[in-house]
Amino acid sequence: MDPLFWPSETNSFRRFTPESLAAIEERIANKKKEQVKVKGKNKDQGVEEDKLTPQLDLKICKKLPSLYGDIPAELVGEPLEDFDPYYSDHKTFMVINKRRTIFRFTATPALFIFGPFNPVRKTAIKILVHS
Repeated sequence: MDPLFWPSETNSFRRFTPESLAAIEERIANKKKEQVKVKGKNKDQGVEEDKLTPQLDLKICKKLPSLYGDIPAELVGEPLEDFDPYYSDHKTFMVINKRRTIFRFTATPALFIFGPFNPVRKTAIKILVHS
């Protein structure tokens, strides 16, 4: 199978860090700039753009497909960068529990107080995804 479609186990699981969040915010800003440029150029033309859709095998509450390999024990229940290219410009992260069930959370502050790296929020997420 083509290596582009088969993710390598070493690159699949990366912790969600403040640097990850900054990279997502940068991609969002670049996408907005790009959309402004395209709208300015193509006011008269009806050009359709290719829109990404979420992968069906990486939906919330589904089991992680076996092609992604085994999740390391230290990353079970921890916030991870999202695998799905659709979410590359969304402020989200995923958490996988012991049963390999996928949970997806927003990286915006919960209750306008608890950011994604707040210890209270991390504890709440661990309790929520615990099998």
